[in-house]
Amino acid sequence: MSKNIVVITGSPRKNGNSFAMTDAFIETVKKNGHTVTRFDAAEMNVAGCRACNSCFKTGKACSAGDDFNDVAPAIENADVVVLTMPLYWYTYPAQIKAVIDKFYSFFVGKRDIAGKDCAVLACCEEDDVSVMEGITIPCKHMTSLVKWNYIGEVYVTSVNKVGDIAQTDGISRVIEFAEKI
Repeated sequence: MSKNIVVITGSPRKNGNSFAMTDAFIETVKKNGHTVTRFDAAEMNVAGCRACNSCFKTGKACSAGDDFNDVAPAIENADVVVLTMPLYWYTYPAQIKAVIDKFYSFFVGKRDIAGKDCAVLACCEEDDVSVMEGITIPCKHMTSLVKWNYIGEVYVTSVNKVGDIAQTDGISRVIEFAEKI
């Protein structure tokens, strides 16, 4: 069964390791007949949530009128949401964090987005995968709150410079994960 997949990237480095993971994922799921909509958060104008609680009252997800209003309908129509990023200071990069924080609008706006699958693809410079807890724990809580199914993650450690991922099994693990979607 073909799925509608939304991929949201969080890296400002277009040719970096997390983009290599993202590209491998997208190529694999498209090859398997799924539809993908990609949003590169670092290229978007998404301000932090102001907690004004006027979500969806103007007909749009965010009354601030930023690019999240393009992301929200795609998420509402998605079967799967995939977040991809490098680890920055043991958590999400600011670029994708602003988008994730605005998921709050679905909660406040009482939008039924339950039942979607959510996954994370991330990489980091350190060699200890436990440093990814700053991504995993908040994501699992967020998915629980909006009643999504957290279907897993692919974490690649020991990558920093552009292209380092080629020296790991990261891309093959991403492809293997994508094949299961």
